[in-house]
Amino acid sequence: MVDLASVAMTSEMELLDMRSKKRAAQAMRCLRFDTRFYTDAQTTGLNAEHVWQQARQYCLPGCSWFQRADAVEAAFRWLITVGVLRREVDGQGLTAKIRLTPLGRQLLEQSPGLPTQRAGIFERLQHNLRRLWPRQ
Repeated sequence: MVDLASVAMTSEMELLDMRSKKRAAQAMRCLRFDTRFYTDAQTTGLNAEHVWQQARQYCLPGCSWFQRADAVEAAFRWLITVGVLRREVDGQGLTAKIRLTPLGRQLLEQSPGLPTQRAGIFERLQHNLRRLWPRQ
């Protein structure tokens, strides 16, 4: 006999997983970070000040760059919220550096060019609305 509760729970978890991946991929397409940013976040960890100063290294061609390091930090916080990045931890606790999460690595493995894909106007609008008014 099939346990309907476990089947329903599995489909609900798969649906949530799919939504999380879609939201994270959208954030990666809509922000101005290039593939090197995500590679460096995975291998060495990065902080907002360094990323802001290295605009040529980490900005997608044809995109405007952040005005201040605080704006880079806000983008970090959003990528942490959607599950792409996490804060690095040392012996004293959380640090200013970020690293790629398993979800972020999985998305880049499945689609290496994801950060360089251009999001359409509707997708950018949806992304910005989601950033301004996230679901609780």
